[in-house]
Amino acid sequence: MALILELAVQGAQMVLVLLLAPLLSGFVRKVKARLQRRQGPSLIQPYRDVLRLMRKEVVLADNASWLFRVTPYLIFAATWVAAALIPTFATGLTFSWTADLIAIVALLGSARFFLALAGMDVGTSFGGIGASREVMIASLAEPAMLLIVFSLALVAGATQLSTVAAFMASPDVGLRVSLGMSLVALVIVAIAENARIPVDNPATHLELTMIHEAMVLEYSGRHLAMIEFATFLKLLLYVSLISCVFIPWGLVTSGARPQLLVLGAVTYVGKLAVCGILLAVFETAIAKMRVFRVPDFLGVALMLALLGTLLLFVSRSL
Repeated sequence: MALILELAVQGAQMVLVLLLAPLLSGFVRKVKARLQRRQGPSLIQPYRDVLRLMRKEVVLADNASWLFRVTPYLIFAATWVAAALIPTFATGLTFSWTADLIAIVALLGSARFFLALAGMDVGTSFGGIGASREVMIASLAEPAMLLIVFSLALVAGATQLSTVAAFMASPDVGLRVSLGMSLVALVIVAIAENARIPVDNPATHLELTMIHEAMVLEYSGRHLAMIEFATFLKLLLYVSLISCVFIPWGLVTSGARPQLLVLGAVTYVGKLAVCGILLAVFETAIAKMRVFRVPDFLGVALMLALLGTLLLFVSRSL
């Protein structure tokens, strides 16, 4: 009976991230519109966009290969699995041993690799520009992300997210400068990975500035719906990761009563709302930077993560 309950909670967690991902993006758009004194789209507009794209016919280029057709499903599957691995409201589940930070980084890297290949597959100039810029960002974002993982592993003694969350929620963690550096670095990496302002503007289609949109211009119909849904999931993934590691309050164990599980789910939704508001305020208060300034922006994350790791090494050696 306990195993069935854990499997049910695990399945509910997977469905929850799938349902909340478009809502989070719609909430951020709504808050940004309100801050700019506009009405803005409805909160459920991302759901409507995905359903509308699913009903449309797929238009493929004559020279599109099998990779171009398969990539949207690979990206969606890898992103959904990575988002579902992160503990949202419950820890210690049946498959919690797979919720490893290195595995999540590998899944996101695989999705980025296939997206860059698909962007170059048709041979358009926009796809090549977007793929080259995406790889440039990845060359700085992934090392920073790995250094953040190493910092958390040195502090918590593991890269498994349930263990990290349990340690961060305990009084043993205290106030550490290295964790503050890791948090700032993770926020910078999350902004860059999700192509948000100031790195990229998800609402623009200007070829001189866009990064993510340039790689998906040739997609349509259900293929574009899968990619858009994966984009929603990726934003939710990073917000969930920040909440799980640095705001671990509200997480309950797998054997808790149903009332506590519901309370944990409500707390998780509240944390998503707070992070969404902060993201909307940040994007409203700052302008998009030039493309050649992006390495400097990500270099800050890389240096902060490196300094945090070095501080932990020095403190352990003393």
